[in-house]
Amino acid sequence: MTSGIDDLPTSISAPATGSTKRPPGLRLPAVVQTLLFAQYRHRLFPLLKRRHGDVFTLRLTTPTRHLVILTKQEDIKTVFGGPVEVLHAGEGNAIMGPALGEHSVLLTDEAEHRRSRRLLMPAFTGAALSGYQEMVGELTRAEVESWPEGTVFSSHERMQALTLEVILQVVFGVTDEARLKRMRPLVRGIADIGPVTLLGLPYPLLQRVGPWRRHIGLQRGLDKLLYAEISERRRAADLHSRTDVLSRLLQAAENEEGGGFTDAELRDQLITLLLAGHETTATGLAWALHELVRQPEQLRRAQRAADEGDDAYLTAVAKEALRLKPVVYEVARQLTKPLTVGGYRLPAGATVMPAIGMVQSDPAYHHQPDQFRPERFLDGQPPANTWIPFGGGARRCIGAGFALLEATVALREVLQRYEIRPDRAAPEQQKAHHVTLIPSRGARLVVSRRS
Repeated sequence: MTSGIDDLPTSISAPATGSTKRPPGLRLPAVVQTLLFAQYRHRLFPLLKRRHGDVFTLRLTTPTRHLVILTKQEDIKTVFGGPVEVLHAGEGNAIMGPALGEHSVLLTDEAEHRRSRRLLMPAFTGAALSGYQEMVGELTRAEVESWPEGTVFSSHERMQALTLEVILQVVFGVTDEARLKRMRPLVRGIADIGPVTLLGLPYPLLQRVGPWRRHIGLQRGLDKLLYAEISERRRAADLHSRTDVLSRLLQAAENEEGGGFTDAELRDQLITLLLAGHETTATGLAWALHELVRQPEQLRRAQRAADEGDDAYLTAVAKEALRLKPVVYEVARQLTKPLTVGGYRLPAGATVMPAIGMVQSDPAYHHQPDQFRPERFLDGQPPANTWIPFGGGARRCIGAGFALLEATVALREVLQRYEIRPDRAAPEQQKAHHVTLIPSRGARLVVSRRS
């Protein structure tokens, strides 16, 4: 068994490559730190940086017990650019195992991860993304046309409804309305997993009671439908004419030496695409609308961009929303060997955590970081490893292009149809919802038809 951060032997002399002292951090009980991390990490991290500096430690009660938080660009670069054999993202994401499945591309490392990523790539190339655009547009138009005019509603809820349909029809490729009807409540329930349920899923005893038992029941119900869909799709006469993600994965597998994904592997990748792409994209879109309605100048420019087909500006709006209000605040890598990061010699078994939200709000890298300025993504790209909503290095999110495509299309359809305004001038706060940060009141809007 590898040692944890607290287990460092005190008799070792500090090597030239870094101090063997543990980075500073809270002295509260691990259970308290776990709750603070789960619910208030976006407030906790800035506080700890002011108190302890650019590198600090948290201790949790979860299987990933010791976290070393990194907030500086150069330290994040060390992690994203480091050897994948030493920096295991799969082990760092182990807490997600019961939710995603053991074959998930987020949970595998080294050769297994490279194989999974290679098999997934054909479904996310530029040509593939172009093929999804029309279907995403159709689903978006149908959703946006249903929005109530003149009354307050949650744009976050509506975007969740949209991204759910995109997952079911563009990613899963489900066309049978009866199966869609059965899948929708199961997918909603699984995607709505709370932080307490997520943290407790690794424990078999908890899986027998309360919210954990309900989540396992939802998983089993969706699994039954997914396996049926996979089996039927493998035999479908029109497989090679279909353009959804699942069909593309099955088509690509025919040219793969040694075969493609098994049914179990496909199930885990589809669940991963669901949990990684449904809530995150919906939340990013909600934040984009939340910011636009409070910035009249940017809103007018975005409406003009939607009218004129200026997708570059709409994409910049989506990117700036993800910078200012990161949906995922941090990512994790677990060390398989000792590594020097941020001036500390960390032992095998430690988990290093690049803090996305911290580096993206750092004035050293982003001018006036508290302001919503999509133009910053037109003037030039931010410095490397300072805009990382999709992670970085060999583990950068494979669906990043799909998410930005979906966001650009959705913004275009909304802004072409409606004048939008907030229900109140005061901005909404970020609130933790499992691994994401969402608008505290749902990014509420009022819309009316443009004349």
